[in-house]
Amino acid sequence: MPLTMVEHNGLDIMCPNKYSNSSSSSSSSEQDKKIFSKLKISLSEDYPKKNAEFLSGQYGTNLLLIGAALMLAIANKNPSVKEEDLRSFTTCLMILQLLWMMWYILVRDRQKSVPPEKDVHATSGWIRGGLTLLALLSLIMDAFRIGQYVGFQPCVSAVLVVYPVIHATHTMAQVHFLWFHIKDVIKSFETFERFGVIHAVFTNILLWCSGVMSEAEHFLNNHKRRLSALGLINLTTEYSEPQCNCTTSTCSMFATSLYYLYPFNIEYHIFVSVLLFVMWRNIGRTIDLTSNHKRQVAKNRGLILGPLVGLLALASSIGILVVYVTHVEKSIQMRRSAVSMFYIYAIVMLTVMCCAGASGLLIYRVNHMPLDTSKNPSRQLDTEVLFGSSIGSWFMSWCSIVSVLSTGSNPPYRWTNLVYSLFIVLEKYVQNLFIIESLYRQQEDRERQDPELPAAPEVFSVTSSLAPPYNGIINRTFESPDRSCVSTESEQEESEQVYGCPRKHSDVPAPVGNETVERPNIKRQILKNIAVFLIMCNISLWILSAFGCRPQYDNGLEEETYGFSIWSTVLNFAIPLNLFYRMHAVASLFEVFSRV
Repeated sequence: MPLTMVEHNGLDIMCPNKYSNSSSSSSSSEQDKKIFSKLKISLSEDYPKKNAEFLSGQYGTNLLLIGAALMLAIANKNPSVKEEDLRSFTTCLMILQLLWMMWYILVRDRQKSVPPEKDVHATSGWIRGGLTLLALLSLIMDAFRIGQYVGFQPCVSAVLVVYPVIHATHTMAQVHFLWFHIKDVIKSFETFERFGVIHAVFTNILLWCSGVMSEAEHFLNNHKRRLSALGLINLTTEYSEPQCNCTTSTCSMFATSLYYLYPFNIEYHIFVSVLLFVMWRNIGRTIDLTSNHKRQVAKNRGLILGPLVGLLALASSIGILVVYVTHVEKSIQMRRSAVSMFYIYAIVMLTVMCCAGASGLLIYRVNHMPLDTSKNPSRQLDTEVLFGSSIGSWFMSWCSIVSVLSTGSNPPYRWTNLVYSLFIVLEKYVQNLFIIESLYRQQEDRERQDPELPAAPEVFSVTSSLAPPYNGIINRTFESPDRSCVSTESEQEESEQVYGCPRKHSDVPAPVGNETVERPNIKRQILKNIAVFLIMCNISLWILSAFGCRPQYDNGLEEETYGFSIWSTVLNFAIPLNLFYRMHAVASLFEVFSRV
């Protein structure tokens, strides 16, 4: 029989314990149960946190690959895969996203007593306003699609008529979701919500890819038609028009107008996917309250030169676009002069943009402000997207450089093409550095840390000329010799009532109302003008490329080096990324403007 030693007041007593075996076996079984329960709890808790993001990412990627497979089959004119199949697939995806958004809004409506956390850096009012404008243009495009397909109703599938209706509903619901819920940090139903948000992300990416394919096909057909009209090449042009006559007189107008609205629809979907991706990254995130606050907007003083030069660049770009589009379809000589004109204009604009960005970088280097290392998924995504979307135009530029250096022909724009390609690489490099530097710089306090502004008085300062009247009880201990009152900073922000204590006259200008008189900060004014100028220049370059000013198709040098099919494939990859880069740079520069 086992013995148990028991200690009583310093004495060790040996006593028999017949329950020792049973107690040890029961304790071991209890330990096993505790280990199993802990393992079960850890699996149930850590599984969604660690693997739901990975699983939902795989789900979204496979959705995109299914759509890409359908688009490749349609691009190859495979009769077994038609446009209706792709439209049916994207329609189902949009309906699923609509159901998820309805579920999310209903759940949030029932949880009004517990409002979700908000990430104030996820987006801003002007970004949502810009997306609303793009959504309105997308709705107009859907109306044109409906009008076109109604005219061809006898010979088109019902899917082509249902698709624009669902797309318009999807657009309106998505804009509502962006305005009221895109900043939410989801903490409930995290696994399910991850799949819902990533489904919305890849649905918009797939719609972007579909729009890019349609727009590229239309531009390529126009390019073939121009080359055939000039006698430079003999290619058949394939248009995907219904095989019947239109029953209305507006079908041709709708078909022509659609392709002028495609760039806006394309940018809408890719921007929405970026915002939704930020929301997906924020699921389950713990918000740092110290950095999660809105920044005060500074007054835009001295904002003259940047907007004026930017508007001049925008107006000039529109003029260049009109001249280019009208001249490129005429004789070979007019075509070459149009291409040369574009290259010279673009070189001048890119040179000024490089100088502006370098000036901004120089100001940051002189200022010596530390970097902001706080966690910000939106800012991190901005950096990654800027770099990723730059790859398209960089690849296109290096292909052009290789072509110029290796070709045997010598058109008048050969070396301007080389200089233009080099400046494209340099301009994106400098602009990316300027944007990233601006987004990651800690913002100085305008009232205290700016060396060009007058410093605020110390807490117990006896400089009565800068001290406003004292609020509340007067502490005579901190009274100046001439018995003027002194107040602390926190007391200045309290009630606006004034109690006793006259104020000493001084030469410092008195504040007007609740605003203090600040001296203008020259560095801040220069940075704001640079940001506005770069915004207008990026908009100008986006307009040129989006609406038909693409000399990469028309100069003939790259086609001579790489062949028509390979070079067309490169352009179909690079130009959409370049367009997205310009619009994303505009959004990032708006953020830079608001931070300066």
